[in-house]
Amino acid sequence: MTDLVRWAALAPFLALAGAVINGLFGRSLRGNAAGVVASLAVAAGFVLSALAFLGVREVGAVRVDLGDFLVAGDFTLGLGFHLDQLSVLMMLIITGVGLLIHVYSIGYMQGDDGFSRYFAKLNLFVAAMLVLVMADSYPLMFVGWEGVGVCSFLLISFWYEDLANANAGRKAFIVNRVGDVGFLLAMFLTFRAFGTLDVQAVNAAAPGFAYGAPVLTGIGLLFLVAAAGKSAQLPLHTWLPDAMAGPTPVSALIHAATMVTAGVYLIARTGGVFANAPDAAATVVWVAVLTALMAAIVAVGQTDIKKILAWSTISQVGFMVAAVGAGAYWAGIFHVLTHAFFKALLFLGAGSVIHALGGEQDVRKMGGLGRKMRTTGVTALIGTLAIAGVPFLSGYFSKDAILGALLSSGPLGGYGAEALFGLLMVTAGLTAFYMFRWYYLVFAGEPRSKAEFERAHESPAVMTVPLVILAVGSVVIGYLGLPAFLAPNWLQGWLAPVSAEVDLAHLSTSAEWLLLLGSVAVAAIGLGLGYWVYAVGGGALARRFAATPPANASRGAFGFDALYRVLFTGPGEAGAAGIAALDRDVVDRGVSGSAGLIPLLGRLLVRLQSGYVRAYAFAMLLGAAALVLLVALIGVFA
Repeated sequence: MTDLVRWAALAPFLALAGAVINGLFGRSLRGNAAGVVASLAVAAGFVLSALAFLGVREVGAVRVDLGDFLVAGDFTLGLGFHLDQLSVLMMLIITGVGLLIHVYSIGYMQGDDGFSRYFAKLNLFVAAMLVLVMADSYPLMFVGWEGVGVCSFLLISFWYEDLANANAGRKAFIVNRVGDVGFLLAMFLTFRAFGTLDVQAVNAAAPGFAYGAPVLTGIGLLFLVAAAGKSAQLPLHTWLPDAMAGPTPVSALIHAATMVTAGVYLIARTGGVFANAPDAAATVVWVAVLTALMAAIVAVGQTDIKKILAWSTISQVGFMVAAVGAGAYWAGIFHVLTHAFFKALLFLGAGSVIHALGGEQDVRKMGGLGRKMRTTGVTALIGTLAIAGVPFLSGYFSKDAILGALLSSGPLGGYGAEALFGLLMVTAGLTAFYMFRWYYLVFAGEPRSKAEFERAHESPAVMTVPLVILAVGSVVIGYLGLPAFLAPNWLQGWLAPVSAEVDLAHLSTSAEWLLLLGSVAVAAIGLGLGYWVYAVGGGALARRFAATPPANASRGAFGFDALYRVLFTGPGEAGAAGIAALDRDVVDRGVSGSAGLIPLLGRLLVRLQSGYVRAYAFAMLLGAAALVLLVALIGVFA
């Protein structure tokens, strides 16, 4: 079984091979061959991940040695993959959901001039993400971390001919570099404190430090900066809504199962540090909860079909980060799993609508599309209800697990656990409200644009089949993590061997039931309020609210982009303009001026070249006389 697990180490290399084939030979491939090659590469990775899952269940964690990267004296930095319960589960999510997105992309990107280039970049992204979750050391994890960042830039700015798309990719790249600095500093501090960069060794040694030791707090806070960059948490969240400039399947891949969950994975993987650094852990939770609430408020006022989902992603990732920060690592990963299905479903459903409407993304011009796009409409409804936390769908169980974790986490006892719980409950209600708004404005009600409605048509099977599979997953996947008082919690048991020891109190059965019922009530209130405002009220209440200052603030995302332009972008551009002016007006003109002196100097020197020997002899005589005079003067005054 150990050998079976080791074969999974080929998964990132298979995705890389797909990227190389499409990158070098994609233009010579006919029809949809480039998409088929890319999909097969990811499918092979999924099969290997499934086999590794079976193997890990039997033999436990397996390390695959890739050789020594650095040897310096007694220090050796080896590279390898660590395949355990957490990494194998993440591999299944990445390759499974990634495969569906690849297949969907064949239909969505058909006819695009960059068809093969798109799939090469998509494969490369999957390869980098697999390296990130499989790495056994922080340096190798950082390689995958940076690879994901580079690939996100390439995919977000895929249609780079449009300046807005290029700027969106650049923004994502730059903001993520801020988080990456936090990752680098965390690695430096980790090596100084532990003498190793092996992830498992660091987790094992962390309890040996004093509880709440400043060095652990520092490492935890720096890793929080890294996680905030990749997972779009305050204050490094501004890149993600702009990332909607890329093709919709890219949005699904980045926002559902891969890039934005990297920060969640990092904190969960470094659980030994956070479990012994309560100040850092509490900071993680507060940042996550405030991010979730802020993003949910902003989502209410958006009109772009993809940007509503983008802000929703920021909010939902806030739930995940809050869970791992509270020490409920299994609950955070549980929401990663459920979110991968229903958010990929929602983004691909939005892509189906955009594809049908010839690129239209304004929900105010839609309505009634469920009549003409039945498969897309039904699956989108399932995704909407799942993310809203409707009972018996996947999002209901994972959100309940997170809410319970905030109440039962011992380390949060002195950090306002009750307030955090209350804020997340409000966020859950807002989620149900804005997602009903999203669904109603797009698929229900009366068409608000006759032209767009007449143009609408259902997408081809290559796009709708992945929607159906994701919809089924959005229903059933939540049953892997049923509350322990109802049934054995398979997911919590599966992740137990790789979860750090954290003081998590067991809620009473009555408290669990109250929590479940409370979650139902919150979802019902949110959905009911959405129905009242948009279906019953015909949008009149919404229009009145849209004119209020809070609504304006939410549509402007509370001014973060404007603030960053004042603090960072503006001064940076002014500094760059100053340097450009210095280069142009001083350096360039100086060089040009000096170049102009050369002909002048040449003309002067030419005059000295008379061609008469007597003139040269006279000049030599004068030079000798001057030299004698200089020596004499030095002798007199010395």
